[in-house]
Amino acid sequence: MRVLIMCDMEGVSGIVNWDQVGGGKAGYAEGRELYTAEVNAAVRGADRAGATEIIVIDGHNAGGDWRYNSLLKGKLDPACDYVAHHTWTHYREPLEQGADACLMVGYHARNNTPDGVLNHTISFSQCRNLWFNDDLVGEIGVNAALCGHFGCPVLMVTGDVAACREAKELVGVGLKTVAVKRGLSKFSARQIAPQRARAMIESCAYEALQDLNAVAPYVPALPVTITAEFGHTDVMMAYTPRPDVELNRPEEKIISRGNTWLEAWDKIWPWEGMPVQ
Repeated sequence: MRVLIMCDMEGVSGIVNWDQVGGGKAGYAEGRELYTAEVNAAVRGADRAGATEIIVIDGHNAGGDWRYNSLLKGKLDPACDYVAHHTWTHYREPLEQGADACLMVGYHARNNTPDGVLNHTISFSQCRNLWFNDDLVGEIGVNAALCGHFGCPVLMVTGDVAACREAKELVGVGLKTVAVKRGLSKFSARQIAPQRARAMIESCAYEALQDLNAVAPYVPALPVTITAEFGHTDVMMAYTPRPDVELNRPEEKIISRGNTWLEAWDKIWPWEGMPVQ
């Protein structure tokens, strides 16, 4: 059983501010410890469930040399392989070879979610909204669609209450979730103590992998239209149109079309000059 563990930082228990997720910031060392420990919990659960291959993919952009490179490698559980410093959504080898399941650890809610801790969509300063056809999505949706394109289901999502709610609404009620905190504002939360949160994640990962058909892969209806709405004109100015991509300048939107989700996505990601998160 090949299992992917896709991970982000903002949805981890104990993390509530940008300093904890930004490379070189005062709180970043603490954030990395908390992040790595939750990922390890998912690895332990997958290993206990009988996974023969576990690939951890760091999906958090902390900036600079820390782009997709926040895990503490010397503290990772030895049962996993890991991918670091590779552009988000572009490492596809395990999916192309056939992955049985994806577990998502540490995810946050999409932009402008009132109870979403550190909520944003791709870049908190640039991207306001993202749609796959008529589905309003965040980064959970992006990862689910990437996996779904290759027939791989997302079976577990961990993060705050808002992220778990968003994931279930998109993927289906059969999805296993672990809410490690409840947002009180964008920068505060009532949280489960990290040690207990890790135990919950390990148990949920194990349980999620008992039924690989609990939820279907998330595949937006074909053909696919992806619409990204931005908050700054300079992003639009930096973008070079490609075939089947429309720039709607009055509404600050990029619209990409493709016969598959991946075709539409690859036309616009990464956006030139866009500081991804």
